[in-house]
This record gives sequence, structure tokens and C-alpha cells, in this order.
Amino acid sequence: METEQRNFRWGHEALHLEFTLGDDGSARLTHLGRPGEAGSGTRGSLPLVEVTATGHGRNWSGSRLVQTALGERLRYRTHSAARDGDWHILTVHLHDPGTGLVAEVTYRSPDGLPVLRSEVTLRNEGQDTLHLESVSSFTTGCLTTPDPADLDAADLLWAENDWLAECRWQRQPMRLTTPALSGRVHYGHGKAGFALNGQGTWSSCGHLPMGGLTDRHSGRGWVWQIEHNGGGWRWECQERDQAAYLALFGPTDTHHGWRHPLEPGAAFRTVPAALAFADGGPDAAFAALTRYRRAQRRPHPDHQALPVIFNDYMNCLMGDPTTDKLLPLIDAAADAGAEYFVIDAGWYDDDDGGWWTSVGAWEPAASRFPGEKGIHEVLDRVRERGMVPGLWLEPEVIGVHSPMAKSLPEEAFFRRDGVRISEVGRYHLDLRHPAARAHLDQVVDRLVGEWGVGYLKLDHNIDPGSGTSAHPGESAGAGLLGHNRAHLDWLDGILDRHPHLVVENCASGGMRWDHALLSRLQLQSTSDQQNLHHYAPIAASAPTAVTPEQGAVWAYPQPADSLDEVAFTMASALLGRIHLSGGLLELGPEARALVHEAVATYKSIRADLPQAVPSWPLGLPGWDDPWIALALHTPAATYLTVWRRAGAEATTTLRLAEPAGGAARAEVLYPAAGQAVAVWNPDTADLTVTLPTAPSAALLRITRTAPDAP
Repeated sequence: METEQRNFRWGHEALHLEFTLGDDGSARLTHLGRPGEAGSGTRGSLPLVEVTATGHGRNWSGSRLVQTALGERLRYRTHSAARDGDWHILTVHLHDPGTGLVAEVTYRSPDGLPVLRSEVTLRNEGQDTLHLESVSSFTTGCLTTPDPADLDAADLLWAENDWLAECRWQRQPMRLTTPALSGRVHYGHGKAGFALNGQGTWSSCGHLPMGGLTDRHSGRGWVWQIEHNGGGWRWECQERDQAAYLALFGPTDTHHGWRHPLEPGAAFRTVPAALAFADGGPDAAFAALTRYRRAQRRPHPDHQALPVIFNDYMNCLMGDPTTDKLLPLIDAAADAGAEYFVIDAGWYDDDDGGWWTSVGAWEPAASRFPGEKGIHEVLDRVRERGMVPGLWLEPEVIGVHSPMAKSLPEEAFFRRDGVRISEVGRYHLDLRHPAARAHLDQVVDRLVGEWGVGYLKLDHNIDPGSGTSAHPGESAGAGLLGHNRAHLDWLDGILDRHPHLVVENCASGGMRWDHALLSRLQLQSTSDQQNLHHYAPIAASAPTAVTPEQGAVWAYPQPADSLDEVAFTMASALLGRIHLSGGLLELGPEARALVHEAVATYKSIRADLPQAVPSWPLGLPGWDDPWIALALHTPAATYLTVWRRAGAEATTTLRLAEPAGGAARAEVLYPAAGQAVAVWNPDTADLTVTLPTAPSAALLRITRTAPDAP
């Protein structure tokens, strides 16, 4: 790092940041890119932190949360750089002499990766309480240069995300929402533009907490994520002084009912956010973000082992497990090659399907497991067949008819205006309360420590709104943020006590899909979608939001499926994590053989997946695209899953991220006896794939067989 005039610089071989100090002492990030690139100057730049508080609003009124009075008043104090293993760390210290507000902006970046992680800590060194209403986690005004042509070539990316329809990425020119305003009369910017907000307790209901920007001319791509496990997040990517700015936030007053009294001597920390960039468009930026996610997450042996999981729910028992139904399924799953066997919802239900409003104690239902050993007969059988047993839990809720609803104190639940919140027959626990946490710790320690369960699927199926105002003067959004952080702390405690436990993150499929949880938990449920044709775009898009080795994809063959459909559903999971389910017991011999073949194929390639990065040779999948493709690139080979859906031509051509001019071999790995044909064109690095029937799918491997010609 060096100081030059009133600038200072920081970074490493893959990342370069340049900060400019104004004559008034303000600090601005004026360049973010690769070493050797020219900076874009201060035009369009933003303060390093944007803050609003009651009585301290904005200098430009509108829907934007930038150009804030407090942000503009923050002055540079000092900065320091450090190294923590493979991570480079820069902390910039700012202060506002008028209010005594101090900001510490901490940037972190893993060595060799063009990814920046940012979070902000505010401290009050003044005499009066500041009532915070919004605080940015990251801001930059230099995603593009001030050249208007850059904005004209910029495309925005975001992901629609709904139950059964997750990870639907959209792309549109930035000028559609940020039109050029100037001509003979010049205007710096408007008052609105493109922004996305989360809402409620689910972090990804409606949209993923992610976004992106790409330049159609230069190929520079940016993708970002807000690392928060609740719906309190916002991002803005709009024009300011003819350049694109980005501002990432946690909860705010305007959008989430969040306010935080920052008393003298107190501190507040924002949720983290990360920004990745690369030349090569969105695919290259997603590849960098994938590597960052691996570097930043909690280590766990599951990330390398990638065991095959059978779960009894989807298109199978559907929440109705019994000893009689499970024992033959256990044998069928073991014969297919499963290594974990998970009993999903219903194992605690003694009320013949009325468990929704009675959950909370998490004790096995005697009527479902009537033998002398009860549920342990089933768990023992799982272990006898060489698999690890797992169970489903929905820990954060208590049914309104559960005995726990009366035995836990009132303060252990979400409340607003002194009234306990009820949503779809459930109450929501506030994990800041010691009784709530102690209850869940006892449940987990019993299931894992005493029963020997090695896998927990943690679900979350209600959204009780803006949050909880459990404490006097607390806003609902602040209460929710407090619970969100207590939830993460509880999960850390579980894995500290049970380091080999595998935990799956689920919330009605993908309604709580975020890196705050996935930096701790081993798997992400990608969807509850039961239609195999609709699952293909979800499975293919999943690596945008989770590393491939953490993306749990259902593979649920049915006895009524054609052999092509069996291969279609199995192929969907082969570049992620197999969640085997469906009608295994009723499959015919050929269909059963296809299932066994898929599992064996997966085991033969899974050692490569934890190092692979994704790309999408046909573009990010559209919901109704007739052809879909997902590639995973490793140093030795590229794995490619292609899906042909109804209405598609029999042949498509894909452009892979491989240099032209070299020989390569394309082989069909699955299904081995299928009719897929793949032909590699070395001159153009194109792959022509033919699937004669629809729907059908195949897994291919492309391997370089000779060096490039001199």
C-alpha cells in the first residue's frame, strides 16, 4: 500500500482500490478494478458510508438513500491495512465532528480473487443519541466511468425468486429504468431508478439478495450479494453524474421499519455485502463469486465428501412417514447408493396430519413408530444399511396448539405492541431470549447427541411480517435484525458442539437463500418444485446463488415417467447435490437401473465439483427456454448438463469457455445408453449437441486432448 498526494491505494494482484481525499477531508472510493487500470476520477463518486438518522436526512430528495447529509459530513481520520491468512484487510476510519459519529469501513478480499467484502461499524462519540434510519454496507460510484456511452452499454441483472420458481435471472439495459436526461440542459441524475428490497423474515422471497451489472462492450461484469438472513435488505444501482453507482444496505426505516437508537458510547454493525467483478461477462463474475463463497464459509468435511442423500418427502411420502413405509424405502435407497437417509416432515405427528399447529416439542409420534423401539427401529435400520440418519425440523416456530406455546415465556416469542404474533397457526421464536435458545439446544442435542442423528434439515415456512418489537422502544425491523443475528449465533453453536453434523438450509424451498446462512450451513434446498420439467431452469441457475457442492437438487423418478424423464430428473442433480426421492419402490427394472447409474456416475465425478466454477453456455436460463445448459469448469475437464424440453429442436450449439484451436473429446457420461450425440468443433470451441427426444437430458464431459497449436 502506498500514499500519494491525497490518494491512497490498497489491494493485491487481482484487486485494486484507489481512494481520493478531498480538500474538505472527505474520502471517496474512485477506482475499483484490476491493478494497472486507470481510475475514473471523483465525478459520480459517493461517500464511503451513507447514513440517515432522524433529523439528518439527504441533500437530494427522492427514493434514493445516497447523497445523505451525514455521509457527506464524514471526514477521513486514518486508515490501516492488515493481513489475516489469505485475507487482505483495509479499515478506513471516518468521523463527523458535528455529531460525534464515527464510521469504521472494513474491506476484506481473499488473495488472488477480484472480490471485495465490506461492512461498516458506526460508533457514537458525541453527547446525543442518534436515531439511525439507514446505513449502507457498501457504496461505490465507479461501476462505470463518467462517459455516457458506458451507461448506454450497461445491462442490469437481478433474480426473481418465488416458491416453486427460484433463481429466475433477468437482464435489461440500464437505460430502461435510468434514461438519459441531459441535452441542451444538463442534469446530473434523477430522483429514482432501479432498486430492489427484501421484506419480512425470508431473505429471498420475491428476489434473491443479489444483483449485477455488465458492460456489453467491454465485457466487464459485476455481481453482488447482501449477506443477510432476513428480508431487511436493499440495493440501488442507478445513475449519478453520468456514472453507475451501487449502494448496498441492510434494513432501513423506509422499507423495513428499522430504526436503531445509537446512544453515546454505543456501536452498530451493518450486515456484510460482497462485490465480485471479472472480464468475461456475468459468467466470469459468478465464477469469482463462487471462489469467494468457498473462501469465506465455515469449513466442513461435507464440502469435499458430497455424500448422496435420500429424503423421503418429495414425490414420495410427502410428510407421512411410518415404520412400515420407511423400512422398504431404506433398503431401496441403500441399494441405489444413498449415503444419508433423511426422514422429512411428519415424524412427530400423532394427530393424523394435524401437526401444523402442534409442532414444537419434536418428539416422535408413537402411532407412526409403534414398535418397542419406536423411531429408533428406523434409525437403526438406516445405520445397518450403511447410511447416516437425518431428520427434518422447523426450529423457529411453535404451533399455537403445542404445549411449548404455554411453557415458554411470553418474551421468547415475536411480539408487536405487546401482542404475540400468530401466522398460519404458528408463533415465531425470538432467539435472543435465553429460554427460546435453550429449548432448541435441548432438542438438537437430544436428536444428535443421544439419538445419533447426523443430518438436520432445518425448514422455515412462515413469514410473520416486519419483525418483533419485544423490547420497549424497539422498532420491529431492529427486533428482526437482532433475531436474525441470534439465529446465526445459534447455528454456529450447534456446529461448534457437533462439528460433523450436516445441516441443510430450507425455507419452503428457496425462500431463505442467502450467504449469511450458506457461509455456515452445508446445503441449500433449491426448490419445492415437483414438476421435473420446471425444475431444470432452477437446477441450472442454482450455482449463481450457491456453490455447486451446496446446491441440493431433487431427483424424484416416478413409475409413470418415461425412461427419458427418469434420466431428465436424475441429470438435473448431477452437477449439484443429489437429493434422491420419488417412487423408487415402484420403478421398473430399466428405470431403477437408470437411477443406480446416475448415482454411480455422480460418485465418479463428485471429487471434481468442490473446485469447479459455473458458466451458462446458452445464457442464464429463462423459465420457458426450450434448451438449458449448465457447465462446471475444473482444471482438467468441463462437465456439462444439457436439457431439451418440449418444443425444442433436436440439436443445439453451445459456446464453451474454452480457447479455440485445440482438440478436445466430448463424451456422454449419463445416460450411457442414451441417444445423445456431442460433436466438438476445435476451430470455434463450439459443441453441437443432439438429443433426439424431448424431454431428455444428458451429462457430458469435455476434456482437452492436445495442447493448442503454436
